[in-house]
Amino acid sequence: MRWALLVVLSLAASQTEARPPRPAARDDGSSTLWRDVIEPHGGEVASLLSRAHAVMSKLSEPGDATAERRQRLTGDAYSMLRYAHKLSPDNTEVLGLLGRAADELGKTRQAIDALEACVRLQGPEHADAEVTDRLGTIYLRLGRLDDAIRWLRYAQAPMSASNNATVAVHLATALAVRGEMSNAIDVLISALPTPTPIYYTEPVTLVSFALAVNYDRDEQRGAAFEVLDRMQSALQQELGTFIQRAFADLRFAPAEDEYYYHALLYEALGAYAEARIEWTLYAAVPDAPWRSRALEHVRALDALRAAPAASPASLHPKQPVP
Repeated sequence: MRWALLVVLSLAASQTEARPPRPAARDDGSSTLWRDVIEPHGGEVASLLSRAHAVMSKLSEPGDATAERRQRLTGDAYSMLRYAHKLSPDNTEVLGLLGRAADELGKTRQAIDALEACVRLQGPEHADAEVTDRLGTIYLRLGRLDDAIRWLRYAQAPMSASNNATVAVHLATALAVRGEMSNAIDVLISALPTPTPIYYTEPVTLVSFALAVNYDRDEQRGAAFEVLDRMQSALQQELGTFIQRAFADLRFAPAEDEYYYHALLYEALGAYAEARIEWTLYAAVPDAPWRSRALEHVRALDALRAAPAASPASLHPKQPVP
């Protein structure tokens, strides 16, 4: 009986192996039909997206494009994306890029509408980090700190996983302006790799310098100096170059922060005349959060310049003026 069963199974297997393969199912056009029903303008939208991506990518390329040319390129992309949005209102890729183009053009309301629509469709937990980062940054510029912090928290991720430096800096800024300086400093410390890096990438450089800025704002002068001293030890003569290069990735929010960051950088480099100009520009901004701290720097620089006994050799070139 067992032998007979073995023979039957063997014959069945051989017949299965000998069976010719099934012919491939013919495409009767039904799949294309359903595609057209679900996304009737899919091909046109894909083409518009491709062209808009190509235009927007030019804005990130190094070069000497004038502001007028950048504005024109962004305007072209914005027009294409608005049309694509009419054809496909729920396309999240269109919405995300439309929000970016609108923001670059200064169309803040349109940017918020597009980005928030994108997040609603994707769900906040699954939304693209670039979308939530830009949304949080817009709200930070507008001074809507609770909204800024909420969206930037969604965008947060370890720097080892992605370039999360600008998110960490913006989130820290929002927390600091809201009066949560210790939390702001914790965000920046947590974003840095441990142990202390020997080689400073641009993201690490940006977060490290932002940490020094926030220590300075919190009047923790010794802590700010320690951060800058570590950076100086690692980067040597390249300190200024690395920090300036890292600034290129940061869209300062609020905008007057650019003065504060450059002022502390000039001070760290010993360029006190340039530092004083930047501190003064920051202090001239109405309601600047750390205006009094900037004025302290100005007074200290003036006192330093007025002291005839002070020699360059007696001053630590990396230490911010107290």
